[in-house]
Amino acid sequence: MERQRRRRRRPALSCIECRRRKIKCDRNDPCGHCIATNTQCTFKIFGDDLARDSGDLGSSTAQIEPAPSPRTLRVGVNAPAADQQSDCLFVSPAAESPPHSRPSTHAAGPESTTRRQGLGQQPPGPRSQASAGTALSSLSDTGQSILASQFGLEAGKILLNKTRTLRSSHWMGMAEEFSCLNSCYRAITGESTQEAWLQDEETKASIAHIQELLRKCKTITRSLKIGRPSRSLFPTLSDLLPPTRDVADKLVKLYLESFEPLMRILHIPSFWAEYEKIAESPDTAKPASLFKVLLIIGLGSSLTPEPDPAFRIRVQQWLHAAQIWLSGPLEKDRLSISGIQIFCLTLLARQVFAIGGDLVWTSTGSLLNRAMQMGLHRDPKHLPPMSPIQAEIRRRLWATILELTLQSSLDAAMPPRISLEEFDTKAPSNVDDDEISESTMAIPHHPKETYTVSSMQLVLLESVPTRLKVLRALNGLHAEISIEDVLALSAELTRALQKCGQIIQRNKSKGLHSFQSNLIDYLVRRFMIPLHCAFACKARTNPLFQSSRKICLDTALSLLSHETDDKFSRLMAVGGGMFREGIRYGCSVIGLELIAETESQHKDGTLHRASAYRNMLKQSLKDLIALSEERIRQGENNVKMHMFLNMILAQVEAMEEGKPMEYTMVKEARESLEFCYELLQARASTIPLPTPNVQLEDPLGPLPGIGDWQTEADFAGFFLTSTALF
Repeated sequence: MERQRRRRRRPALSCIECRRRKIKCDRNDPCGHCIATNTQCTFKIFGDDLARDSGDLGSSTAQIEPAPSPRTLRVGVNAPAADQQSDCLFVSPAAESPPHSRPSTHAAGPESTTRRQGLGQQPPGPRSQASAGTALSSLSDTGQSILASQFGLEAGKILLNKTRTLRSSHWMGMAEEFSCLNSCYRAITGESTQEAWLQDEETKASIAHIQELLRKCKTITRSLKIGRPSRSLFPTLSDLLPPTRDVADKLVKLYLESFEPLMRILHIPSFWAEYEKIAESPDTAKPASLFKVLLIIGLGSSLTPEPDPAFRIRVQQWLHAAQIWLSGPLEKDRLSISGIQIFCLTLLARQVFAIGGDLVWTSTGSLLNRAMQMGLHRDPKHLPPMSPIQAEIRRRLWATILELTLQSSLDAAMPPRISLEEFDTKAPSNVDDDEISESTMAIPHHPKETYTVSSMQLVLLESVPTRLKVLRALNGLHAEISIEDVLALSAELTRALQKCGQIIQRNKSKGLHSFQSNLIDYLVRRFMIPLHCAFACKARTNPLFQSSRKICLDTALSLLSHETDDKFSRLMAVGGGMFREGIRYGCSVIGLELIAETESQHKDGTLHRASAYRNMLKQSLKDLIALSEERIRQGENNVKMHMFLNMILAQVEAMEEGKPMEYTMVKEARESLEFCYELLQARASTIPLPTPNVQLEDPLGPLPGIGDWQTEADFAGFFLTSTALF
């Protein structure tokens, strides 16, 4: 019986890179995708005589013919703009092709060669306006290419804000829906003066008043910063003493029932013993023990209803002193379990109190290095023999360090400095702290369903691999995340969130507090918005990206509509770092959705008929305005976020009423700044004027010089104009 002949293979017209990524190629030479990602564009040519005499399908790949001549492989090199208009280079596949572009194993036939060369003769760029504008063709866009096109950047270029790379919440500010807001802000900053609406004398007067209010607000915030410990000499001895015993006990308990279950840093019975020694004799306490207690008291104070401004200043002094102690040069006693515990507490406190919270990623790298030098990245079974409790503490600390690393990497838009291949430390045991001590010979094991004080950390740890994938896809040097990658990672995150929710609901009656469930949901869920934001901004022009838009909005609403809990609400009102960044996400996403929905209904004539969804978004924006006001009362120096939110609301209401948007937005900006200026004045009146500290003889030993550990930079909101981030 004659063997079945192999069907003739059609010529592959897409480039190798697009075929590898399974995305649509525009077939230009080089193609648009490779230009956007600065990737070598290679086309492999298949002849009509492919496998002509190769017998059955299984044996065809075994018959390898001689490699093609150099002219059978056409490569488009992504050269500078001046060079991209020239003809593509003909290169040797052995010398120039990337690892994934293997040379063809078959000679190319004349017909297919002519066809491919004909495509190569087309001018660079889209083949036609129709094909370039279709929703399907833009599916080949990656997140990086979308963001680069929004800013008009060349491939591989980035933008900096105050020496730092832009973050996801800033990228969203360049969505087309914010063009009117950006135009108004450029007028306020004096960058734009030629628009017709600016020629009105009343408008000019309003803008001049706004500029004066911004200067006044800036002057007050600068005066408030004078009292920072980093702006004066070292803390005095009295500054490093804990408060009265009853106050300290209350604040320590607040910390242990809120932050500690998720960020396991302590063995609670051992800490209480250490705490009792300091309470009995604070003057003789070791520096490590003292700083540990002070930082825990400070973190607990962030959750109290009405914090005393003077006490808040003392907490900042403790935090700066602890940071100085950690920075001591050549002090090997910092390279210890206590030193790692203080480092973790310091990083958490810096974010809670917005003291250098936007610079935590660099400090987390130092923490990670110290931990790895101490061997925390290796499971204790690989280390010299140690007690079970010491092994358990090391595993808990490593899990906490991983969490701090992931969160800071997300906020800084920087790659995580760790991968799953670089550590083998096992997860901590699901055990209560009172079940283990220095005399324990074996750690008891409880099933996952049994709720213990370590359960929440284990739940958080399970999603670490997925969140690491997200960070590497977003922040890697050559990241080219596509919509298919985004949806796959999003599905993994959704499953992790569902699992968290199931465990939380199962343990609600077993001692799990609402603060813990809110915090664990926040720490995992907030990864969704950076993952989808690039595609969500394109959803209005490409309906195939609607899923990203919906996920971003649902996530933003969930982050800002947490389960009722007074302590978590206070944390969101005072927190910086990852807590402030979550609010920034919510402002960007909800503001964008509200403007886009209003514009869409205005165009299709349903603006005054279908208002339920729009009213829900407006209420969410008003809740954000109220949160912004409370944050200013609690210590936030940035007044522009409050101004921008009010301007967005004014823009929407102007569209609803048929009024000129720019005039309404400028008026609302002025009223917002007048209100914020009064808040800052009231806050300044309650804070005591700083007095120069006199350096006393310090029992902690000599301290290194104090650097300028600034409170988070005044990022002036969450949008990006054409010239400056504000």
